[in-house]
Amino acid sequence: MLALLTLLTACASVIAPPPDQAATELVPVPFFPQAEYQCGPAALATVLVHSGVATTPEALAPEVYLPGRLGSLQLELQASARRAGRIPYTLAAGPEALLAELEAGHPVLVLQNLGLRSLPRWHYAVVIGYDPARQRVILRSGTERRRQERWSRFMASWERAGFWGLVIPRPGELPASGTADHIGPQLARQEALLEPALAQAAWERALGRWPGEADILFATANARRFRGDPEGAAALYRRLLLAAPAHMSGRNNFADLLLGASCPAAANAVLTPASEAVTGLPPRVRDAIIRTAADIASQLADHPTDPAHCRELAGDLP
Repeated sequence: MLALLTLLTACASVIAPPPDQAATELVPVPFFPQAEYQCGPAALATVLVHSGVATTPEALAPEVYLPGRLGSLQLELQASARRAGRIPYTLAAGPEALLAELEAGHPVLVLQNLGLRSLPRWHYAVVIGYDPARQRVILRSGTERRRQERWSRFMASWERAGFWGLVIPRPGELPASGTADHIGPQLARQEALLEPALAQAAWERALGRWPGEADILFATANARRFRGDPEGAAALYRRLLLAAPAHMSGRNNFADLLLGASCPAAANAVLTPASEAVTGLPPRVRDAIIRTAADIASQLADHPTDPAHCRELAGDLP
């Protein structure tokens, strides 16, 4: 009776397939039959090649396969994707995100636990489609080019792996699923590890999708400045501070940009509200504002009046 009750409880927790879901299959996604214990390199090669990278599982294996573990870790897969010039994004958990990516043409690399919670058997595969009429998830998996798993069976194995999934879009693209609060922090954490042009293209796409999000505006402005576009960066800093005048990191970076353009008076006008609130800010932001204020004071002592070009760069100061 206890075993039956456990089974019934498990069945009751199965995620039902979404109603009225359109059939999807990404037929052009390549297939690489995996060698023994090499599901990680094979799955990663599948999504990388689909994104436009010329590679093979054999080329990726030295980067991601750990002989001592007889497998690959998620961090190695993500690092290898970045080395290939792509930005990996973990999927927002759940079937809605998975199906949204398929509809957008993005195959999803997933981790499954084909064993038990207490005795896991980990496996990477790539979801390429869903057949709602038969409730089948279609995968590139192992040595099967077109493996079809029952929705309930796939969801159970995916849930036992924490619904972990990875999307690797083409340069300049973003995952179709996820909010600004999900995508933005992932991009920010990886930005220092990416080619600046790749990071900026992603931020620009994010800005196009979420034009009013303060942190997206801030990050895109920083990326423009880093890539040598102070006018474009200044325009976004102004938009940011008009929408979110209490964004103190934005004030600091805009002031620093103006200072670098020999506009200390404009920089001082932008930074003053942040300097007045410095005691209540996080240490990293506070210290940056203090340094910027000191630099402004030093430049103002020698050049109390801004040159004419500063008016266009500063615009209507927020």
